[in-house]
Amino acid sequence: MLAQMRAVLNEPFGDGPHTVHKSHPDDLFYAPWMEDREAAQREANRDLDIRQDFTFEDRLAESGITFVNRAVADSTRDWKLNHYDHANGLAVADVDGDGRLDLYFPRQVGGNELWRNLGAGRFENITLRAGVGLPGRVSVSASFADIDNDGDADLFVTTTRHGNALFRNDGTGVFTDVTREAGLESMTHSSSAEFFDYDRDGRLDLFVVNVGQFTGDEVGYSGDRGEQESPYFIGMKEAFAAHLYPERAERSRLYHNEGEGRFRDVSEELGLDHRGWSGDATPLDLNQDGWIDLYVLCMQGNDEYWINREGKRFESYSTTLFPVLPWGSMGVKAFDWNNDGRIDLSTTNMHADMWEDKPYGVGEKEKASPKAMPESYLRSRRPGKNVFGNAFFEGGPDGTYREVSETINSENYWPWGLSVGDLNADGWPDAFITSCMNLQWRYHPNSLLLNQRGQRFVDSEFVLGVEPRRGRRIAAPWYELQCDGPDRNHPDCEGESGRVVVWGALGSRGSVMFDLDEDGDLDLVTNDFNSEPMVLVSNLKQRHPEVASLQVQLRGQRSNRDGLGARVEVQAGGQTQVQVLDGQSGYLSQSRMPLYFGLDLARQVDRVIVEWPSGVRQEVAGPLEINRTLVVEESGD
Repeated sequence: MLAQMRAVLNEPFGDGPHTVHKSHPDDLFYAPWMEDREAAQREANRDLDIRQDFTFEDRLAESGITFVNRAVADSTRDWKLNHYDHANGLAVADVDGDGRLDLYFPRQVGGNELWRNLGAGRFENITLRAGVGLPGRVSVSASFADIDNDGDADLFVTTTRHGNALFRNDGTGVFTDVTREAGLESMTHSSSAEFFDYDRDGRLDLFVVNVGQFTGDEVGYSGDRGEQESPYFIGMKEAFAAHLYPERAERSRLYHNEGEGRFRDVSEELGLDHRGWSGDATPLDLNQDGWIDLYVLCMQGNDEYWINREGKRFESYSTTLFPVLPWGSMGVKAFDWNNDGRIDLSTTNMHADMWEDKPYGVGEKEKASPKAMPESYLRSRRPGKNVFGNAFFEGGPDGTYREVSETINSENYWPWGLSVGDLNADGWPDAFITSCMNLQWRYHPNSLLLNQRGQRFVDSEFVLGVEPRRGRRIAAPWYELQCDGPDRNHPDCEGESGRVVVWGALGSRGSVMFDLDEDGDLDLVTNDFNSEPMVLVSNLKQRHPEVASLQVQLRGQRSNRDGLGARVEVQAGGQTQVQVLDGQSGYLSQSRMPLYFGLDLARQVDRVIVEWPSGVRQEVAGPLEINRTLVVEESGD
């Protein structure tokens, strides 16, 4: 493989004029450690008593999806270090009510795309018909939720200074832009957006995470030379140190759903004054008082936990609840990893790895230890009490949390966001973590962590076929230059003539975990930066038709229609599992999909208990049939 790639880099490309191939970094294609890592992982997992004799296969071609993520010039030919390289999320929802989950891909250049699920793993592009493309905007994230409780999936999209957008669904998958009427116009550097009902009035409110001012007012154009339909604001040279300039902070905003399609900014009146350099967040209720709180990540500072005081105030509670604070977090997911009935919290941090470009396996564990980082860069409020690496907070019986990332092996290299679900259907939640920094850095594989029955996570991406990628690819053409023409002064054209193709590492950003082909197991789809996605289809049910599952879909009455914020407990086969419906899957997005419970070899479900956001506790008594979707409609009790 390596020899073939080197040959490509040194030979003319196609039948046209001589083409020079370059890469950033120069040794991009030298990755012998990949084969060593694969062999070591297979040996380490060989005798483990967990279900791992199944694989994922990238079926992008078979899916019919032709979407390709395209990045602004700040992350390609005019590369500079700023927050554009955080790229995009990925969200799913059944937009037309046919019972199948559809895919929405945001991107920075060329407009977003909505792909309708046709069944059997096939998709069709319905972007134009749906009206959700947003061409000419630099999109970031996507969130599906039912904002008006009419039973269908509406859509909110964030952008970088091009105006966020709210689309109302008519129930058939045709959307209308209602941003202005809703009061959600914002020209900020927005990142993720989370729907949740903070005041328990039955309507979904909206929290929009803003990064901060990392761009100036100079406008550039992306895509091919002369293509001016893709404008973007050029990043500041010192964008990655912008957190040291308080005047560049942008407050993240909490909008109250007033009903009748209107939202109102209530951040100030509720005391939610979050101005950290944030990319993502998650709604959750760690203190279990029935009021949904907010955990907000900070890419260049301490994370913050905002506790909800009965819908009337939010207060920063971070230093009270957690023994140490993550610094520089990227992704977050709340879930019960060890089936003890308590919700735990996992965060990822790739900034610890950015500055030390080491091959995989070198010093990746020690960075998870609490350590004081240089004040000149971090400006930490708690010197000596930060986690600079992935953090995992395990909930205890007394309501306290301890950081256990090293103990349970949740650390990995260059992580972005994580998707969580029971990939082997054994009753224990697993994790898929997107990784790699792309251009200017070496390739690094995505991580797949199988849960060893609540004892620890086991690295399994090579064992399960997630890595290596299709065709053992680790890089792709990132941009090309015409050195005899408009690009003659580009640094990559120095000493060159004709066409120069510059390669960069492949890398995923957004991901979503759901049953794509409706066969009863969980599949994975990614949104890769400046490249095509991966459609990773599992053959678990083909290999193990005996394993069971249950999907739970909620329909709120007093609560919001989606049931966001509900706690669902499933009892089957002598095991109890707990999940919270938050819609969070992967980096920078919120999806609208059922909860998936792997049931191992159970032949029936004994009981399902739902604790609704309204406070209603509802029990669905068994025996209940396995391998189906159970729809639970909120009772009036």
